[in-house]
Amino acid sequence: MSVTEQDVRAAAPANTPEDVLAWVAEVAALTTPDAIEFSDGTQEEWDRLTSLMVETGVFTRLNEEKRPNSFLARSLPSDVARVESRTFICSEKEEDAGPTNHWADPVEMKATLKEKFTGCMKGRTMYVIPFSMGPLGGPISQLGIEISDSPYVVCNMRIMTRMGKEAMDLIAEGKPWVPAVHSVGVPLEDGQEDTTWPCNDEKYITHFPETNEIWSFGSGYGGNALLGKKCFALRIASTMAKRDGWMAEHMLILRLTRESDGRQFHITAAFPSACGKTNLAMLEPTIPGYKVETVGDDIAWMRPGPDGRLYAINPEAGFFGVAPGTSYSTNPMAMETMKANSIFTNVALTDDGDVWWEGIDGEVPAHLIDWHGNDWTPESGEKAAHPNSRFTVPASQCPIICSDWEAPEGVAVDAILFGGRRASNVPLVAEQYEPAHGVFIGASVASEVTAAATDVKAGALRHDPFAMLPFCGYNMADYWGHWLDMQAKLGDKFPKAYQVNWFRKDDEGNWLWPGYGDNSRVLDWIVRRVAGEVEAIDGVTGRYPKFEDFNLDGLDVTEESWAKLFHICPDAWAAEMDDTEEYFKTFGDKVPAPILEQLAKFRERIAAARD
Repeated sequence: MSVTEQDVRAAAPANTPEDVLAWVAEVAALTTPDAIEFSDGTQEEWDRLTSLMVETGVFTRLNEEKRPNSFLARSLPSDVARVESRTFICSEKEEDAGPTNHWADPVEMKATLKEKFTGCMKGRTMYVIPFSMGPLGGPISQLGIEISDSPYVVCNMRIMTRMGKEAMDLIAEGKPWVPAVHSVGVPLEDGQEDTTWPCNDEKYITHFPETNEIWSFGSGYGGNALLGKKCFALRIASTMAKRDGWMAEHMLILRLTRESDGRQFHITAAFPSACGKTNLAMLEPTIPGYKVETVGDDIAWMRPGPDGRLYAINPEAGFFGVAPGTSYSTNPMAMETMKANSIFTNVALTDDGDVWWEGIDGEVPAHLIDWHGNDWTPESGEKAAHPNSRFTVPASQCPIICSDWEAPEGVAVDAILFGGRRASNVPLVAEQYEPAHGVFIGASVASEVTAAATDVKAGALRHDPFAMLPFCGYNMADYWGHWLDMQAKLGDKFPKAYQVNWFRKDDEGNWLWPGYGDNSRVLDWIVRRVAGEVEAIDGVTGRYPKFEDFNLDGLDVTEESWAKLFHICPDAWAAEMDDTEEYFKTFGDKVPAPILEQLAKFRERIAAARD
């Protein structure tokens, strides 16, 4: 017997408003679950659901002494990452989605989804998950409700959002909320045994910007299923932000405190994948006099404050990080954060009940259970952990989390960083010339493709404007226009932009910059620029530091190697600007005029460098 409207009302807590009850009943009538629960985010619920998943084989409980209150899940090989080819922006006009998104007609997509969702939760429990993105009740925060038939989603959402009664209380007060519906897409007939990772071969991750709706079908993994993350926090939020005069960005947030005078600086940074974003968010400085604290590692929502400055919050309550390559040598703070109360997905299991992945500290074990659930040895010839395996951990457990990281009003942003993985021609750090140049830097960000990519030649450039390529919920050129509008709105209080590149190599392929904790030296120069304490010199890509103003104490960086870090080849940059122009052409006449003007100014600086 499937859930009725009476069942919905009987299961709902007393604070559930009528519009939520009506919506839940409508979704229940469509999806026909066998049972319904309203998630409250309590420890009792966590204990009950994690125990249930251990009993059904979805979770493996890890060693309580080594990793207390932590669990391992293994997905199917067909469900291991976001599925960009099945991710759609269903705006009323195709041009509003733009050339970087997959567009679908909203009416046609709703008809398709109605067919897919009809009866899709049969034999399962429907969970109703009220949540807040950002501190509860904050001026930058937003509310949502996710309906899901996955207890794995409930437990991950408890870590990643502020989930439960308090969020529903705010919704009951009349605060707006985003409706999000998710199903693994595998109904169960009476008596049919479930699998440990139900998912459907056909997947739809759909967004309706005009109505702020999210519908996701077929996947149980990560950003396809945890709808508060990329779906809400970036794709839908970016469209809300454009309408309402704020910003939703794929950016970390960190606080840098200068011990000499106690001054605090807040920096946001946007990097494409594999460019050290999490490492920077949890940076351990190698130079004395600075303390780094983490506010957020992935997403920043920014809104003008009463003083006209730009204020940022981390809308998430947890970290959903890539495990492989994370170690005490690369990111000790992340390692400390995941010591307890964590969910690991698609990593390997050690014989003593702990987790393991490629790049973690210590010797490679002689035996593991790999992410498929099979025996593994170093001779197996395959990776023990999936390259996109993940950890879901509470941000509050990070040893260097800001004491006021949940301040509802956020932190005032002093500088914005853009970077990519570039072995040549992009200097270590460059400051914008003017506000529109800062937007141009973000719009023209590109990273070199690694050998792991199969669709693009290794070494070629892949454009990823603002690191938002898969996440901007509307036309990317209109998004650049929104940045220009926000700059105009805030004037000289809008933070300056900086282009950084930790990945420069010499002709022999050796790193020119040590990276990791030594990136604090770059931040040191940036905050001294913000404070007006050092000058900069003009260059082709922006304004550069003077050698004598940069803290290189303890590094083997001579003036000769410094020059290599800032050397540019005019011909290579001319070719890259030609490539950038071709990329801009894909957006047609929507590219804002100031961006094209910056392209022309860049070419003028290239021509001057040739003289």
